[in-house]
Amino acid sequence: MAPLAAKAQSSVDLDDILTNAGRLEPLQALMIAHRGNVIAQQGYHGSSPDQAANIKSASKSVISALVGIGLERGVLSGTDQKIAPLLRDQLPADPDPRLFDITIGHLLSMQAGLGRTSGQYYGQWVAQSNWVRAALARPFADDPGGEMLYSTGSSHLLSAILTRQTGKSTLELAREWLGPLDGFAITAWDRDPQGIYFGGNQMAMSTRSLLAFGELYRNGGRTADGRQIITQNWIDQSWQHRTNSRFTGDEYGYGWFMRNLAGQDVVYAWGYGGQMLYIVPDLELTVAMTSDETKPSARTGYRDQLHGLMADIIDRIEADAG
Repeated sequence: MAPLAAKAQSSVDLDDILTNAGRLEPLQALMIAHRGNVIAQQGYHGSSPDQAANIKSASKSVISALVGIGLERGVLSGTDQKIAPLLRDQLPADPDPRLFDITIGHLLSMQAGLGRTSGQYYGQWVAQSNWVRAALARPFADDPGGEMLYSTGSSHLLSAILTRQTGKSTLELAREWLGPLDGFAITAWDRDPQGIYFGGNQMAMSTRSLLAFGELYRNGGRTADGRQIITQNWIDQSWQHRTNSRFTGDEYGYGWFMRNLAGQDVVYAWGYGGQMLYIVPDLELTVAMTSDETKPSARTGYRDQLHGLMADIIDRIEADAG
């Protein structure tokens, strides 16, 4: 993969798609990389692709990457490793026995069974003095390995585990482990009351940085100069269907959603407000979009509009190839 250029010469005419995208009021920036080169980029409504954006829950894919690297480095023993021994002093005084069945993999796939801390439960959870303890104390809504219960508390537990196992913050780990990736930078990241970086939310990076992260996965975990940062095995595991969102029906793996768009298998990260990272492996295509973080995207239909925008991009890339 060649280094991501500012804009490469491309035969694909995307000007009308870029123009029409500007009608989406919350959209702030859009970048498209094809076969390792940026072929289009555009800022909207006073924003630019180099401006920091809160990528919200799209950062769950970054946490998943850190877990995968941690496994490769022996920080964790495997996705079947039980989490209770790693967080023993944070368990409730009279723990539900099912807490001892939760694994690293369950947290990654949102199948821990613990009651959700997202959506209507989010405000109450982050108001607690200890987010890790509060997440572990949630009443069970299902058995571990059961249905998908989308919960930022689960991904935050992964951040806490990585911090404990390495003695370094997850921000330090991200800068150390993902630092060799050209263009990748986390510019801000919130922490919980104990100083643990927020696993799966409140992470700031530019659209360009988000695209670089997506290109790392699209390129089999290798940087532009061929350095292997994430193993192909971890990418395969992360993109394996493990459960389905009860809200959209989309498949979910380890921190990544999966669906079909315009006849192509697409893997994507999604954050509140419309922070999107799409990867289409068969087309060697990666697209990053950032949006106004203060406005919902699901119930307004805006997320579906972004899916439609992505489908238009796919159609155009395929038409040019044909």
